[in-house]
Amino acid sequence: MRGGPSSEYEVSLKTGETVLNHLSREKYEVIDIFISEDGTWHIQGLPKNEHDALHTLDVVVNAMHGEYGEDGKVQSILDHMKVPYTGSQAFASALAMRKDLTKQSLKSIGVKTPYWKTVTRDESSIDKLAEIFRLIPHPSIVKPAGAGSSVGVSVVKTFSDLSSALEKAFSVSDVAIIEEYISGREATCGVIDDFRGEKYYSLLPVEIVPANDKTFFDYEAKYQGKSQEICPGNFEQEIKVELQRLAKLVHEHLGLRHYSRSDFIIHPTRGIYFLEANTLPGLTSESLLPKSLVAVGSSLPEFLDHIITLARKRS
Repeated sequence: MRGGPSSEYEVSLKTGETVLNHLSREKYEVIDIFISEDGTWHIQGLPKNEHDALHTLDVVVNAMHGEYGEDGKVQSILDHMKVPYTGSQAFASALAMRKDLTKQSLKSIGVKTPYWKTVTRDESSIDKLAEIFRLIPHPSIVKPAGAGSSVGVSVVKTFSDLSSALEKAFSVSDVAIIEEYISGREATCGVIDDFRGEKYYSLLPVEIVPANDKTFFDYEAKYQGKSQEICPGNFEQEIKVELQRLAKLVHEHLGLRHYSRSDFIIHPTRGIYFLEANTLPGLTSESLLPKSLVAVGSSLPEFLDHIITLARKRS
């Protein structure tokens, strides 16, 4: 299942194409369910209603990033139709999609995360923004509370930057986060359920080195090759082990299922900060999870077989 009415439509098409190309035709009868940007469902290229698209399926591999595919909406449809699917269930998906709720939940168990404030469209008066701006250390990051792939994200250094940054974030989500910018080394770490004899198996942390003209790992850096991803990352053993521990803790605490990927910043003196969780990490040729699989001697076909098996067992 790929596409969907979200700001991450193009990335979802690429992830879906990767899945289609790596499923064994000897083992599976593969059906391409495409959802267009206007929300129309198609099966093998023909428009269908949801019931007709889903009622004969054994399992759905969910490759839809962003709103609708990753926020619990399509999961609720699949639950209602009693169709097994890969990835997290509806509630956990909705929770992880909302970055502010995720941060609040993890902060309650002692996971360190950058200081932040949320702003809604109707709260964005000059007086309110001035009050929030004074509370946040700067530079800061402004991002949509409910989107991924760094869509709608800006770096804010002055108060005059804030209005345009929020306008950009609100074009994607009705709620935005203004978050302290933490400088340091960027890392991400994937987790897979019930893999290689472990309930939560941590892949090796990846170190992300953005290009010199990039302040952070933005959409362009992620999907146009404008960053260096080192896998496994050149982290000290203590940092590596802690990143893996935190990734597993995030996965378990948020109730995520089958697989996830968590992003972190390692400040040179203040330690590791959690940034966000990804319940459906990208599987494109530029994506980080496939590189992590190769680094531990696995592959996309093995991974896809594994999560499909998990989805069918729990149906």
